[in-house]
Amino acid sequence: MPAGTLFIVATPIGNLADLSPRALETLRSVAAICAEDTRHSGQLLSHFGVDKPLLALHEHNEDALAQRIVSRLLAGESLALVSDAGTPLVSDPGYRVVRAARAAGVKVSPVPGACAAIAALSVAGLPSDRFAFEGFLPAKAAARRERLQRLAGETRTLVFYESSHRIAESLADMRAAFGDDRPAVLARELTKLFETVLDGTLAGLHARVEADDNQRKGEFVVVVQGAGDDAEAQLAEGLRVHAILGQHLPPSTAAKLAAEITGAPRKALYARGGSG
Repeated sequence: MPAGTLFIVATPIGNLADLSPRALETLRSVAAICAEDTRHSGQLLSHFGVDKPLLALHEHNEDALAQRIVSRLLAGESLALVSDAGTPLVSDPGYRVVRAARAAGVKVSPVPGACAAIAALSVAGLPSDRFAFEGFLPAKAAARRERLQRLAGETRTLVFYESSHRIAESLADMRAAFGDDRPAVLARELTKLFETVLDGTLAGLHARVEADDNQRKGEFVVVVQGAGDDAEAQLAEGLRVHAILGQHLPPSTAAKLAAEITGAPRKALYARGGSG
């Protein structure tokens, strides 16, 4: 008996009308559906009249279930994998199952559809020919700030996911790492009733979020323009190195060494990196 196919099926990120006809046909045709949250996916399937067994597949059990899923595929069953919303495996579990299926010679086929990161990028009005998807930043402040400092010199447009609990703090940390004037877009609740897409500088967006409770509700995509030119990228890298050295050295010494290492202007590093 030939092996089945593992279909990676994108589902809506909010507006249910965004489920494609092919995705619906696929979900109706498979033997079972692997879902990140069976209750959430169950509601979606019920809305479309799809009655298929659901198998919970999340970050805590993915390794354990991968071989069971592959065994079913090798036995001839076709299965679908969905996430809570959007395109699976984009900041969601599933890659271990895909890797195991491919290693076993099983066909893995995408059924494309909605993706919050791409949807936000498409309406941001920021350079989209080259971009870096960073997903969710670390929850802890120190780790988040370190990650952002490492990205300060990145010239590609940056795309982040963020939750309502941390959006204000993350925007504040982005201001510190990238500068108040860095252009950015804040996309909230995309395709849903209260969708908003705000653009401006990081400082301006942070101020709007702080001033409006409604802008701290929902699910967010933050799109940040990359470091604009060689000088800006060099300064950003200098600030990153200065921040590391500044943990162990006096500010003036840290600025001097960071300037020697990166070529960034020492005075600018001293002024923007903090002098005391």
